[in-house]
Parts: sequence; C-alpha cells; structure tokens
Amino acid sequence: MRSGLALLAWIGVGVALIALPHGLSFSQQEILVFLTINVLLVASYRMLTLTGEWSLGHVVIMGVGAYASALYSKHFGVFVPAAMLLGAMTAALIAMGLSYPLFRMKGFYFLIGSFAAGEIIRLLWKRFREPFGGVKGITGIPPVPDVNLGIWDFVFFDPISYYYFVLAVVSFCLWLMWRIERSPVGLTFHAVHWQDKLAEAAGVNARAYRTLAFVIASGFAGLAGALQAHYIGAVNPTSFDIEQMVFVLTWAIVGGTATFYGPILGCIVLTVLNEIVLRGLGFEQTRPLIYGLLLILSVLFLPKGLESLVGRVLPRRATSRTRAIIGAEEKA
Repeated sequence: MRSGLALLAWIGVGVALIALPHGLSFSQQEILVFLTINVLLVASYRMLTLTGEWSLGHVVIMGVGAYASALYSKHFGVFVPAAMLLGAMTAALIAMGLSYPLFRMKGFYFLIGSFAAGEIIRLLWKRFREPFGGVKGITGIPPVPDVNLGIWDFVFFDPISYYYFVLAVVSFCLWLMWRIERSPVGLTFHAVHWQDKLAEAAGVNARAYRTLAFVIASGFAGLAGALQAHYIGAVNPTSFDIEQMVFVLTWAIVGGTATFYGPILGCIVLTVLNEIVLRGLGFEQTRPLIYGLLLILSVLFLPKGLESLVGRVLPRRATSRTRAIIGAEEKA
C-alpha cells in the first residue's frame, strides 16, 4: 500500500515538473533552468560532505567542467552532449589531481586548502587569454543541437526546451547519486565521516574513500557547469568566484545535509525567496547580506536545517537510515 502511494506521489511530482514552465513568464522559465542546474550542483556538494569534508572550491570545479566543455565543443568540434560528458570527466580528473595535496589535510585545513586550489585555477583562467580567454572568458560556445521528435520540436535556445533537457539529465544524475549513497560505497562514506579511526581499523582506506567522494562529486559538478555554459553561451572566471561558493554553502547548511533532499530543499527555498521576495521588493542587491543573516539564524535556531521541519511534519516517513544519521550528528 505504502509503495503504491509512493509511486503515485512520484508520478504526481513528475507531472508537476513537466507542466511547471508553461505557467511561468519567460524570465521565470530561465530562472527555472538555472535552479534545476543548481539542484545538481548542491546535491553533488553533499556527496563530498558525506565523508565529513567541506570544500570552498566546489564552484571552481563546476567552472572546470564549463570551461572544458566549451573548449572541447568550440575549438575541437566535439558534439555538444559528448563535450558535456568530457567536461564532467575533466572536472573529475582535475579533482583527482588535487586530491593528493588536499587530502593530506583534514577539517579546517582542507577547507582553506580547497579555497587556495580553486583560486589558483581561477587565476590561470584570468592569466591566459589562450585558450581560456583571460578575464573576459570564452564566448560563442555552441548550443545543444536542436532535435525534432515529432511531438515536440526541441529548440534549445528556448528555455522550456532546455529545461526539459536539463530536467532529464539532472533527474538521472540525482538517481545515480541516490543509488551511490545507498550502496556499500555510500555506507563507507558515512563510516569515514563518523568513525574514521574505527573504519581504518576495520581495513578501510579512509583517504581513498574521501578521494573517491571528491572525484564523484566533482564529476557531477562539472556536468552542472557544462549544462550552464552551453545554455548561456559564455563562461568567465567571475561566474565561479567565492561569492557563488557562499551561496552553495548557504543552500546546503540552511537545507541540511543529513538527508538526500535537504540541500535540494535549501536551494529551492532560497532561490524562490531571492527571485520572488527579494527581487519583487527591490532588495536583490542585498542578497549576500540577507543570505549571511539567514545562515546565522539557521545555525542558531535551526541547526539541522529545513529538512528537520519536514521530519516533524512527516515523522512516519523518516527512514531508519535517516534517523541513524541524524542520531550520529547529535552524538557528535
């Protein structure tokens, strides 16, 4: 009975997501595209936090995927969807290279080290006009080729068509990350986070698993960057600075990271707050200030994030896995 209700609920969510853009204005449809991409970004960031490490370079890794996909498609003529996958793989490979020096550190030192590594990459983008375009970045990035399926003509300059493309890609990626977290690998990520010494005593290579989580998260972040680059048609170093990273941190902390949906919830709620409330009241330029205030209030009064409110409203829906993770957080 419960599985049938869950299936009906997922079908309802799918129908709602498909119908959603048709009730929005053109600018709101574009916001919906970026929101969907940001959902993939913040979900990939949570994949890294499963091992207990928090990075300040995740948005730069997203930029690596964006730059790589742009270069593959524009300068080497690679088919755009293939260039996106190659961009994601490039981001994962860069993360693998960075993992050797970064994972010699833990905690606060890893946080600062990731920020330094990200800034070095951004300075390289600014310094070299070839092939990165310098401070102006890369423009004229090829779009996703149009597709005619008979029932729908997908013209990817149109935000509705691109939204459907991004929705399909992001949904598949979220399913993959969900499956990874519930696999033995994902359980080991949690073990490395909460009981790293005990896990090592049981034969787990904690550093290798932290590296694996970093590489997987970076691959998905790189794909998010590629999706964004081929929609906008341009990338530049400013798009991946520390201010954008603070927004991702805020989404994750305000939403909560104990559950899979927590950071996604934070991203959606804060985006709606920004686009409907702040922009409507003319306070959009004060977004960093308001986000900082929300971050402080969340830490003080809602330390488990918005996901804890969902748990109070639907307590019976909480799985034993979720309760175990939250319980481990409370003990920590």
